[in-house]
Amino acid sequence: MVHDDVPPPSGPTIPEDGWKHSGVRVVPGDQLGPVTATTPGMDRTVAIDRARMGAQKLWAGAVHIHANAKTGAHHHGPLESVIYVVSGQARMRWGERLEFTAEAGPGDFIYVPPYVPHQEINASTDEPLSCVLVRSDSDAVVVNLDIDPVEKPEGVAWIDPIHKG
Repeated sequence: MVHDDVPPPSGPTIPEDGWKHSGVRVVPGDQLGPVTATTPGMDRTVAIDRARMGAQKLWAGAVHIHANAKTGAHHHGPLESVIYVVSGQARMRWGERLEFTAEAGPGDFIYVPPYVPHQEINASTDEPLSCVLVRSDSDAVVVNLDIDPVEKPEGVAWIDPIHKG
């Protein structure tokens, strides 16, 4: 329903094409681009970033980790990351010596704060791990780390203000 007496919302000027080519865009799954900054043990592909879409404040893509494989230790600088597990079983290790661990399966989300050293591991010995990644800036920041992990990481339960444990 349109109301003539309601002023239009303030915001950017409507582009000449009326948002036809500068509005919503779909990136087919078979047209993701390669990522230049990567981590050993994983294949990242990019769907949305500054270069491909003009995104200013986020990066989105996918990652595939082969059965029984793990990435090297790394962090993403000042960026926040969200990982959504599509299929497989993810094991995350994090901390200054990768001393903490937790697992996530299909439908689970993982949040990684800025500068947190972490490692993604495919916990399955026979099926790939596939995830969707979203980061808080369009630059693909990956800082690979040389960390000697502890032998037995400490399991960490999911606890937050809503889920007390």
